[in-house]
Amino acid sequence: MSSLIKISKTAWLWYLLAGIVILLDQVSKHAVSANLEMHSPVIFTSFFNFTLMHNHGAAFSFLSDAGGWQRYLFSGLAAVVSIGLVIWLARIPAEKRWEPIALALVLGGAIGNLYDRVTLGYVVDFIVVHYNDYYWPAFNVADSAISIGAIMLLIDALVSPNTEKPSPEKN
Repeated sequence: MSSLIKISKTAWLWYLLAGIVILLDQVSKHAVSANLEMHSPVIFTSFFNFTLMHNHGAAFSFLSDAGGWQRYLFSGLAAVVSIGLVIWLARIPAEKRWEPIALALVLGGAIGNLYDRVTLGYVVDFIVVHYNDYYWPAFNVADSAISIGAIMLLIDALVSPNTEKPSPEKN
């Protein structure tokens, strides 16, 4: 009996990369949560610090004060996206490299934040970058992986030649 999804041999490498992202994300969040006080910055440079924060919303604290239902919405979305990425990675041809690396980064980041949301009810954020009084919203390793993966996918879409041959037009 054949399986529904045929997983390429190289897909396991991409799943491993996603697993490394999850591990780095969770270890960093645990270390920060265990060693920092909430909202008390540890300053490294004039533009970079670690500040423990809990994000009950999505990116940039979107819907963070919505009353709790957003936890289930964002968890569900992350789970569906993660399943889609697992399937996508399973089907990528072995010769491709850029696209599966990008997808593995997004997958690892999505699962890292999903784990927080399901187990804690919020996502642990701690990386803060700013210039004078202009602050970028706090983020974490998972957010960084998602952002880098998304940028890589965008670059890939813009610079990769279209490998599909156009179908002949019927008159």
